[in-house]
Amino acid sequence: MSRVLLARLDSDGDVLLAGPAVRAVAAGCDELTLLVGPGGRAAGELLPGVHSVLTWDCPWISHPAPPAEPAVLHELVAHLAALRLDAAVLLTSFHQSPLPLALVLRMAGVPRITGASVDYAGALLDTRLRPGSGPDAELPEDIPEPERALAIASAAGFPAPPGDDGRLAVRPPPDTAALTGPGRYLVLHPGARVTARRYPARRCREAVQALTEAGHRVLVTGAPSEVELTREVAGDHGTDLGGRTTLAELSGVLAGASAVVVGNTGPAHLAAAVGTPVVSLFAPVVPAVRWAPYRVPHVLLGDQRAACRETRARECPLPGHPCLDGVPAEDVVTAVTTLTRTEAAA
Repeated sequence: MSRVLLARLDSDGDVLLAGPAVRAVAAGCDELTLLVGPGGRAAGELLPGVHSVLTWDCPWISHPAPPAEPAVLHELVAHLAALRLDAAVLLTSFHQSPLPLALVLRMAGVPRITGASVDYAGALLDTRLRPGSGPDAELPEDIPEPERALAIASAAGFPAPPGDDGRLAVRPPPDTAALTGPGRYLVLHPGARVTARRYPARRCREAVQALTEAGHRVLVTGAPSEVELTREVAGDHGTDLGGRTTLAELSGVLAGASAVVVGNTGPAHLAAAVGTPVVSLFAPVVPAVRWAPYRVPHVLLGDQRAACRETRARECPLPGHPCLDGVPAEDVVTAVTTLTRTEAAA
């Protein structure tokens, strides 16, 4: 029996974007363990091909970072060694290094490790892809995250399986009719872990009202920590579902929607995974070419040339959050109309 570990030590959205690579690795091994951060466990459990999910709060990726205590690292090494892994595939974004985790895996006795690194990897990686934009680069910088992950998996010997279309996917969503009620609806998801990527609450509330006046029924979704935000945004026009769904249930709500209005955050990728069109209120602190909704109809809103462009800022560095605050509710309505008409015509 071949046992492989695939690591993506990030939050739900990043784990969802790893889905095509997960399926590729799963098709080439007998047992796939997915290693994720605490914020990525729920998404990992939704991905087809995963046999088990291992959660670890990584000191060099999690934010805020936990202390890098020897006892915690030794516990992880012991846990990984007990899995008797044959190989590990390390998925990272362009700004992350796979080398610290590769060292941990070497200490756990993993014989074959693959990752992408701009730095010399020595004995830590058996297969190393060199990212960059120059002639020697083996992994282009400006490609969508799912394609980056698939390239790393393929270099490890796990190409996309025949017949796999490479889109995002999750396990079949549960029936959420009791939450959504009958008839057509839109979803507006105002929250995001990274505040720099949030469409301002005032603008969200205006969008809910404008969409309702345009004849749409709008459901407002959010995590349990966002119930005050969703209540404010829903107001007297939307239906507040804040804190009422698990991630699996949210996938069902999104799957039934005509379109989803959301920032660059996990539910945008969850919407793409269930095939629902996305109005993407995208703050350019990270490149849209890498993190825009993948292979699903979408409209990108927001000033992609704003001064915060590619800063990776977690809090908006500019007064007034101009990249998204400048998007009026009318633009959201127009984008929804464009997407729903396109879907109806298809």
